[in-house]
Amino acid sequence: MIALPQQKLDALLHRHALLERELSSSLAPEAFVKLSREHAELEPVIDAIKAFRAAEQEIADLDALIADAATDGEMKKLAEQEKPELQDKRDKLAHDIRIALLPKDALDDHDAILEIRAGTGGDEAALFAGDLFRMYERYAAKQGWTTEVLSVSEGSKGGIKELIAEVHGRGVFAKLKFESGVHRVQRVPDTEASGRIHTSAATVAVLPAVEDVDIQINDADLKIDTMRAQGAGGQHVNKTESAIRITHIPSGIVVVVQEERSQHKNRAKAMKMLRAKLYDQQRSKLDAERAADRRGQVGSGDRSERIRTYNFPQGRVTDHRINLTLYKLPQVIEGEALDEIIDALVTQHQADLLAAEGIQ
Repeated sequence: MIALPQQKLDALLHRHALLERELSSSLAPEAFVKLSREHAELEPVIDAIKAFRAAEQEIADLDALIADAATDGEMKKLAEQEKPELQDKRDKLAHDIRIALLPKDALDDHDAILEIRAGTGGDEAALFAGDLFRMYERYAAKQGWTTEVLSVSEGSKGGIKELIAEVHGRGVFAKLKFESGVHRVQRVPDTEASGRIHTSAATVAVLPAVEDVDIQINDADLKIDTMRAQGAGGQHVNKTESAIRITHIPSGIVVVVQEERSQHKNRAKAMKMLRAKLYDQQRSKLDAERAADRRGQVGSGDRSERIRTYNFPQGRVTDHRINLTLYKLPQVIEGEALDEIIDALVTQHQADLLAAEGIQ
């Protein structure tokens, strides 16, 4: 077993105790929220540290009991039988603590902006993009998260040409960030009379939802236009100029939101999308500069990378980054078994980080 950094564990225990004292005192609302979040993030690793040290102490007590000449044979035998189970428990806790001490993405606990766009494949690609959104929506519900559509453009024969949604919940970005990339489908379209298998694609981008404190936007850099929302003739959406288009002049980024009847609500959503896109642009630039460090790791976020294939005739899903194939495509596309792929990606990412630190 690789030794844990005991001084770091002591520092975490000290910080946790300090947070508990501060939270029991009178604090301004903003400070209370900030410290409460830090306390909640520390709680699992603190529990693991305490359990790890308790297991170590129990093992030391058993060793002392076994080594004591005054201990009778039956008691020694019981102690020797109990020791391997305690050692396994200690080693598992040590592994969990090493994972918890790995460098964290500061945005892992944020909500996520999910963008899905139909790629090559025409109407079939739009139908597949719609399938992907339903997959993520059901997966999110299974995690206890909520999904809010910010913008959608439907395909001519169903499905979606483009959809932008926000997924709300704890640890959303930590899980969904590995979904960015090109998703490919191989299946016989409903419109295909000859039964030929077609290959289509859709692109998924997952951005962290960020607040004003994460990125500042100068109002002078914005061009804001109002327009009538596009919808079926005669509907309310066509009678008022509630749709909002915001252009960020320095970057050229344009966002359009028309889902709400309220211009104010559409503007708020558009600003949220703009912040996410600007922040992602900054992150992408930094990632490019650190490309050598990231090469070979899971979840590079490159949206041109083909990451997964959904093969309907064979009922299989393959994630090409970790060479994982599951023969349970119906369960994956329904969002029921998607967690098996995402959890495997998270595990591989953690293994990459441990390997980078020289820990196996």
